[in-house]
Amino acid sequence: MERIITYHIDDQTDGMRVEQYLRRIGYSYQNLTRLKKMPESILINGVWSYMRTPLHGNDTLTVHIRETENSPNILPARLPLDILYEDEDIIIVNKPAGMPVHPSLNNYRNSLANALMYYYQQQGKPFIFRCTNRLDRDTSGLTVIAKHMVSSSILSAMTARHDIKREYLAIVRGCVTPASGTVNAPIGRTGSSLIERKIDFENGEQAVTHYRVVGEKNGHSLVSLILETGRTHQIRVHMQYIGYPLIGDYLYNPDMEYIQRQALHSYCLSFRHPITGKDLKFTAELPVDMLKIFPKSS
Repeated sequence: MERIITYHIDDQTDGMRVEQYLRRIGYSYQNLTRLKKMPESILINGVWSYMRTPLHGNDTLTVHIRETENSPNILPARLPLDILYEDEDIIIVNKPAGMPVHPSLNNYRNSLANALMYYYQQQGKPFIFRCTNRLDRDTSGLTVIAKHMVSSSILSAMTARHDIKREYLAIVRGCVTPASGTVNAPIGRTGSSLIERKIDFENGEQAVTHYRVVGEKNGHSLVSLILETGRTHQIRVHMQYIGYPLIGDYLYNPDMEYIQRQALHSYCLSFRHPITGKDLKFTAELPVDMLKIFPKSS
């Protein structure tokens, strides 16, 4: 990917070196190291400059990112893509259930990464797959992918600070009581399993989930869940812990009467754009298999 980003320097940053300014606005040390190796990646008022060059009020700083490589071992595959938003820095995709985010031993050509590799190959653009909020294979919904190293670095830092707000919708059987609350219970591995997780108050990592029932219909509850942390299987384990596991969850509640995968959907993402700073919010309606259980009100 190639990206040219322009910054207008104000008097408050007068005298600050380029590298100091870029670090201040979220560039990582790795970003700066890679930019130093790219030809004419830093320009001040159109003139090639160094990272140690001081900036002055009213200067125009231009960062020219050139990434010519592709992610290794990700083959392009022509697969359906539901793209909700795309600009020069990020792409928002509504991922279907059943599609892994990354290729793996048994999913070598059917992942979101494969689909995006093909998408950009058709445009003649190199692409490194950098997914910010990873979803389980059978979880549907919104995910954000960075299109270059700087947006990726800034989004990763935002994730670590919990600045990316994520809301999920899940379906459980029965009436959730109380109708809202917070689950604060640490999560750890289950025995020697690489996949399964459990509540572990001795060795687990902190995990916090806020939940709220948004509707009840046909003997099921539709629950909104907002994460403060991002542990593996956090929603699935927390809902099982409070006695209302997700239906269709083969690991934690193999209740497959109505759906053949965990009834979990990444419904809403809200965050500040990593480059422009603009507030963004995206939503994706429930997919068909979940709507069959919890149809929209007429």
